[in-house]
Amino acid sequence: MTTPFVPPSDHRSPQVRVTKIRPVGIVTYPGVEILDLTGPMEVFAFANHGLQRSGVCSELAYPMEVLAAKPGPITTSCGLQIIANKAYSDVHDGIDTLLIAGTPEVDCLLCDPALQDWVRSIAPRVNRLASVCTGAFLLAESGLLDGLRATSHWDYCARLARDYPSITVEPDRIFVRDGFISTSGGITSGIDMALAMVEEDWGSELALLVARYLVVFLKRPGGQSQFSAYLTSEAHRPELKDLQAWIMMHLTEDLRVETLAERMCMSPRNFARFFLTETGMTPAKFVEMARIDAARHYLGSTKLTIEAVAEKSGFVDTERMRRAFIRHLNVNPQSYRDRFGSANPYSIKAA
Repeated sequence: MTTPFVPPSDHRSPQVRVTKIRPVGIVTYPGVEILDLTGPMEVFAFANHGLQRSGVCSELAYPMEVLAAKPGPITTSCGLQIIANKAYSDVHDGIDTLLIAGTPEVDCLLCDPALQDWVRSIAPRVNRLASVCTGAFLLAESGLLDGLRATSHWDYCARLARDYPSITVEPDRIFVRDGFISTSGGITSGIDMALAMVEEDWGSELALLVARYLVVFLKRPGGQSQFSAYLTSEAHRPELKDLQAWIMMHLTEDLRVETLAERMCMSPRNFARFFLTETGMTPAKFVEMARIDAARHYLGSTKLTIEAVAEKSGFVDTERMRRAFIRHLNVNPQSYRDRFGSANPYSIKAA
């Protein structure tokens, strides 16, 4: 990392160092989606690195173990093998955060009663229980999501809602936390969820440092956009963070500098200078990038017309959207849709 993490002064006490150790267990099995596993692991690994480099922790803040039916090699859905450290049946306590990775073959999660029994038994003894992508189906089948809000990969949310009607499924969310249980959306959203956990444990400074190193959003806009490629500079001031979140939720409204400045009770000139200093980009660029990201989401996962996408993303007309795409992505909206359209990534038929 290029910049060491500098924690608040109270994080340097020995007592805090001890209480901040959060062992992570990650459940895997044959056919697991490897990014569901490695994405969150990389977040926690870079957090470990930042904390050790800054002198906050002399040991790993997030020690990790890969759990499976038995120790040894596991073949993932892409063919690469990973090594499970321990059999999950041998683990009865000592886990702070338990993650359930997903798979393109959901049924393999639903026909393993031993794994379901173990998850049910360990759940009351962990501080955080979470799933990545289709891992939500294991929690659902185990009855742990009954009466809760949850999400999963966007292409599986309809099935999750249909098969488990007691769950309130929120398909447009990157991740959902209800009580001590979190569920995340499609594949890379496990990174978003893990970053939120790091932020909860250590604050936004460390989480942002990890996000920048991984070149991802700390809090990405645009629903479950699978193609976010721009790291917005996260504001540290609460009022500016609130404004950024408001912008992302109101992309079709008047978002000129004058309007945003009035919302912040500042003059346009002072607001523009303040925003640039705090985020590293102008208000206009932030708004345009947020609209581009929303448009990418609609182009990639819906059948809306190009005109409708432009309207819903706040561009007003297709020409403005086309120019923005060419300027920042070097591709027009239709070509982007052709490349990243909403074909089911798990059911592509052979030619």
